[in-house]
Amino acid sequence: MTTTYAALLRGINVGGSRKVPMAELRTLLTGLGHDGVRTYLQSGQVVFTADHGDEESLAAELASAIEKHFGFALDVIVRDHAYLRAIADNCPFPAAELEPKQLHVTYFSAPVDADRFAEIDRAAHLPEEFRLGDRALYLYAPNGLGRSKLAEILSRPRFNKGLIATSRNWNTVVKLVEMTGDRT
Repeated sequence: MTTTYAALLRGINVGGSRKVPMAELRTLLTGLGHDGVRTYLQSGQVVFTADHGDEESLAAELASAIEKHFGFALDVIVRDHAYLRAIADNCPFPAAELEPKQLHVTYFSAPVDADRFAEIDRAAHLPEEFRLGDRALYLYAPNGLGRSKLAEILSRPRFNKGLIATSRNWNTVVKLVEMTGDRT
């Protein structure tokens, strides 16, 4: 049985470093035996089908292949369509009523609990808010991510220690659900 996945690559093609051309990335995944390989934007989203492995083993396989091919280590999270659909469906904020730039999801490599973020004074950052989901954190930043003080705090290493964490805006969240659900 084949499963459709999205691989989320952390921190590529930003500021002129860690360049990963999307055409090369597609070729790399095809060479690993994956089908239906498609990329979205230049910021590290690739959709593919696989008939073997699980999310963790596929992420490790892809990270290793990227390091070998491009010459640098890269964090990768792989998630299947069902997970991505659940993340979109279970958004605790009214996504349909918000501008996509106001809503972001940080995907984590493992589950997180509220204790990890207990020291953050949530009231001090209102109207910005965050809520936890299944291996994810939803961030509502009404003035956008670039101006968000809460996003800056949430990205500090102590809150993500021991995890791979990579964020996507709501447009990308929705697009990955569409792309992984589209079997054509």
